[in-house]
Amino acid sequence: MCSIMGYTGTDIPLSRLETAFAATKSRGPDGSRVLSLSAGTLLFHRLAIMGPEPAGMQPFTAPDGSAVVCNGELYGFRELKRKLEAKGYRFVSGSDCELLLPLWRERGAEMFAELDAEFALVLYDAPADSFVAARDPIGIRPLYYGYSESGRILFASEPRSLLGLTDKIMPFPPGHYYQNGAFVRYRDMSRVEQVCEDDLETVCANIREKLILGVEKRLDADVPVGFLLSGGLDSSLVCAIAAKLLGKPIETYAVGMSADAIDLKYARQAADYIGSNHHEIYITEQDVLDTLDELIYTLGTYDITTIRASMGMYLVCKAIREQSDLRVLLTGEVSDELFGYKYTDFAPSPEAFQQEAEKRIQELHMYDVLRADRCISANSLEARVPFGDLELVRYVMSIDPAKKVNIYGKGKYLLRHAFEGDYLPPSILQREKAAFSDAVGHSLADGLKACAERVYGDGWQAAAERYSCHAKPFTKESLLYREIFEKHYPGQAEMVAGFWMPNRNWEGCDVSDPSARVLSNYGASGV
Repeated sequence: MCSIMGYTGTDIPLSRLETAFAATKSRGPDGSRVLSLSAGTLLFHRLAIMGPEPAGMQPFTAPDGSAVVCNGELYGFRELKRKLEAKGYRFVSGSDCELLLPLWRERGAEMFAELDAEFALVLYDAPADSFVAARDPIGIRPLYYGYSESGRILFASEPRSLLGLTDKIMPFPPGHYYQNGAFVRYRDMSRVEQVCEDDLETVCANIREKLILGVEKRLDADVPVGFLLSGGLDSSLVCAIAAKLLGKPIETYAVGMSADAIDLKYARQAADYIGSNHHEIYITEQDVLDTLDELIYTLGTYDITTIRASMGMYLVCKAIREQSDLRVLLTGEVSDELFGYKYTDFAPSPEAFQQEAEKRIQELHMYDVLRADRCISANSLEARVPFGDLELVRYVMSIDPAKKVNIYGKGKYLLRHAFEGDYLPPSILQREKAAFSDAVGHSLADGLKACAERVYGDGWQAAAERYSCHAKPFTKESLLYREIFEKHYPGQAEMVAGFWMPNRNWEGCDVSDPSARVLSNYGASGV
């Protein structure tokens, strides 16, 4: 990951911008640069992944005075680079992001819809004397914005870089660009242009092909690549595909509570099957409690399931950074939104399933994707998300929901069927989905709940009323997280839409806890 920041005015002192920007130095520990422009400022912290040589340092500039900072990966950039070179453009580094200014000159804002990329950028167009910002269609790379006292817009990779510079911090909407004072949607990944009529076997073959390609793209790096392996279906598939593509042992990491680690045995099974160099990280209840405040500040959220699910990921990434030379991690996020959670087994109709998938895709940047980004980037690593590949997402969203809804007696059937064969052992390929935080160990969530019980007495509801204006806490645990959040981000609760919960309007889903563990169909998922 890298960290970017841009201010479209000149009234905030540079020293103040630099101090605010320093809060995200962990995203880019390999160097920092500030570019002062006549109309504003661009700031950059670098994590050197592609073209790690000094010439790959941002901001990139053009002879006409234009400049850009980008936290992103442009997949297939080598072919695109050759096409631009044929038009006379010259490049000085191996960085994919160096292509952005030539692309802007060639295509303007149309380039955003054409990019096969995960990105967040701020660009200064010198001939137009104007700033442009944009974010990828899913929101895998973070971007936030706010307005200064003078009404000028600020952009930053994380909200903590905007604290004290703006009254209200908001997430930059995925699939949008900002230009001339307005946000413009250039792509909506939840929207289906035409329902796919492929038969079941064709659907599964296409899913297999597109996920393999999504993994292959994300193996391209100039630094060592590793893998988070929970032992669940999604991360195990990513690892298995990568092992086949590379033809050599990959580095896999799993995390679990020392008391009751559920995932670790499944991760070991998957690792043994694909022949990876596997590493197990154990954490304790005390580790969890000691990390809670730091984690919520890092995440910038009070959402219950995000915090629970982040704890293991954050601590395993910390261990990876301390124990290895890895700089890139592939993960299994975005699969649930496409193929279904445990609770989507209760969808009353295919249409309802599809509507839920649309909602989850639109909100991804506030929950699962946020979790992966912050946990990994806080430890100076880069996250890559094969299930977030734009072509895969487009295709799966277009599949007739009658084929996606669980009529097979097994959730995520299409994905499982697509990879039948020698990718994974049956125990992993057919493993029931487990809630991430619970599979790390039930003691993780149980310990956090117990902590909240110790903090608050019977009168906790009165304390919760202080936050009734938005996303009112509804349990002692949610109140604990909200109060820690408000300590770090006072008055910024609207950054998050609210609490991630199953669709409580569906029969079987009217629950008071976001964990799949409370659902009647959880069964042996967490065993």
